[in-house]
Formats: sequence, C-alpha cells, structure tokens
Amino acid sequence: MKGIHIAGTGSFLPRKIVSNQELSKTVDTNNEWIVSRTGIRERRFCTEETNTSMAVQAAKRAMERASAKPEEIGACIVATFTPDFLVPCAACTVQRDLGLPGDIPAFDLNSACSGFLYGIQVARGLLLQSNRRYALLICSEVLSRVTDFSDRNTCVLFGDGAGAAVLELSPDHCYYSALGAKGDSENLFCPGVTKPNQTLHMNGREVFRFAVKAVPHCMDLLFRQSGLTLDQIDYVVCHQANERIIAHIIRELNAPDEKFYRNVQSYGNTSAASIPIALDEMVQKGLLRAGMKILCVGFGGGLTWGGAILEW
Repeated sequence: MKGIHIAGTGSFLPRKIVSNQELSKTVDTNNEWIVSRTGIRERRFCTEETNTSMAVQAAKRAMERASAKPEEIGACIVATFTPDFLVPCAACTVQRDLGLPGDIPAFDLNSACSGFLYGIQVARGLLLQSNRRYALLICSEVLSRVTDFSDRNTCVLFGDGAGAAVLELSPDHCYYSALGAKGDSENLFCPGVTKPNQTLHMNGREVFRFAVKAVPHCMDLLFRQSGLTLDQIDYVVCHQANERIIAHIIRELNAPDEKFYRNVQSYGNTSAASIPIALDEMVQKGLLRAGMKILCVGFGGGLTWGGAILEW
C-alpha cells in the first residue's frame, strides 16, 4: 500500500500582531490571565488579507519548496470553515489564482480544527485515482471574522493564518491514519448564514474533556495500526488549541515534553491551519529530517478528531 510523502510545506500569517495587552484594552482580561489559562501570548489578525490570499501565498511557498509545477497538481483541497464566499469555494479561487489545471477536483473540506488530518486522507484517495503527481492541501482560516470580542473566554484563543502541504504518493514512506467524529452542535459551533449571530460559541470545559480523551485514543489507534510506539516517534504535533490541553496529554502519556512541538504561544488557535503552520515552522528551523516519523493529531468542531503518522 502506497504511503504519503509531504514534498513541501508553506505557511502565511497576517501582518497584524495582536498581543494580550492589546486585547485587554477592549475586553476584561490581562496578559497573566490569558497566559496562565492558554499559554497564548499573541496571535495574528487579518486586516487587508483574505482567506483566499493567505491560502494562495501558503500554497505558492509549498509548491516552490516541492519544486511542483501547477500542471503537476492533481487535486486542490482547502480545509476551512471561514471561507470568503460560500460559493465559489476557496479551492476554486485558489485554483484560478495559481493557474492549476482545469480538469482536477477543487473543493473545500470542513472538519474544523481536524481539517489537515481529514485532508491528507482525502488527498491520498484522490491521488490513487489521478495521473498527476501531486495533491495540494491548504488549511486557511480567518477566525477573527467569527470571534465574539465581548467574550473573554473565547476571543483570547483564536488567530488567523494558513498552512499548506504538497503531497505525493510514495511506497517508501509509511503512512497511517485514524479519523473519527462525535456529533455535537452544542459545545462548539458557529451558526450558519440564516442566523443573526454568526460568531463562534464554545463550552471550553466540555471541549477540554473531549480533547484530552480523543487525542490519546487517536494516538493509541495509530500505534496499534502501525506497530510503532511513542519512543519511535520523533515529534508529536498536536492541534495548537491550548497549552493546557497539550500539557495534560503529555502528563497522561508520561511522555517527554520536548517530543511535543508547540507554537500556540505565538499564533493562538488557527483551527485547521495550526498543524501545517507548525510543520512549516519546524521545516524552517531545520528540525525535520528525512526518515523522521511525525505523529500529527487534532480535534475540533463536529466534534471531530484525527491523527496521522507520517515519515519525513
């Protein structure tokens, strides 16, 4: 069975940096309160940027690093729940702006913060039926668009950004995937276009409970499927939602702290974009080398969860 190889990564973050101190000017909070509960110190918000413009820039960087030409792309998937338009979808505008072939599937995928993990599995299935070499998976979110800035429990959490990966089938790279969902429209939801209040609503306590159960469960499924152990994994890249969640998981697994990569302090929760942004940051820092095994795991609205073991 052919595995998946990430041939190139890219990311794009808005220029505007919003610190905890800046948020404290408009909502009843402060830096100490935010850091102690989330680990977040700053995040990025779009001003002139759009979901599509971020997606295009992240994709361009990933394609450049993979040396992938537009005509070699066999599928374009954008994982997002904050597109610029309901129609056309973000993937179609990205396809246009990048000059991708006109005879490839281009569509959006919405599994919230689990989007990157769902997207890899979908991209693999499309590549198995394609005569082109690569699939382009982009995760782009403008969460500032759906954030309630009067709610200090949620507005401090989220940030905007995009991450992308160029994927190719490979018999030489291991790949294992585990995906799941637990239908829940009460504890984490964002109303649709027919509702007057389209901001994100979250029961933080219940989402925390879900996450600290779903992530170890997903990792266990991946270890059973692959025959690998945590000791054989070089890095774990969790969805960057909250430092407390990651710390809780590390304690539960009795795992070494340094194995879990974190950048939530700099970008906040960027939903589907968080894992590919982290992977691209790790590439730029020189942390990822050929042959390394990386376990990515996420959870989000739906409620959804997903994980993948990838070989770099």
